[in-house]
Amino acid sequence: MFDSDKYSSLLSQYQPRIIKNEDENEIFLEIVESLLSRNNLTPEEDTLLELLVKLIEDFEETHYKINASTPHSRLLHLMDARSLEPADLVEIIGTIDMVTEIVNSQLEITKKQAEALGKFFHVNPSLFLFN
Repeated sequence: MFDSDKYSSLLSQYQPRIIKNEDENEIFLEIVESLLSRNNLTPEEDTLLELLVKLIEDFEETHYKINASTPHSRLLHLMDARSLEPADLVEIIGTIDMVTEIVNSQLEITKKQAEALGKFFHVNPSLFLFN
């Protein structure tokens, strides 16, 4: 059950906002890494995590002039934040070949895989799907 008071407290504690520079981006990346390192995030922490990932993506898209965020780039970003290798995702996605093809953008993530990845990373599965 989502608790608005707990979420308000998290917002007050972390003060997420539009990221204006590299220093702010680094601060929010550290918070994301800290949240990702926990095992059981509360619904409020999950919501904060999704917001921070979106703010970081927006900053990086604008400032690094990379292509728009894709399910593939979001997966790579989350893997990087947790220092994960493709082999670490075999149990979640399937075979090592499948993981390698997904990581190399040769294969699209299925709905079932997106749900498993969402559960594993504690984020909304839609992050891994093209809209």
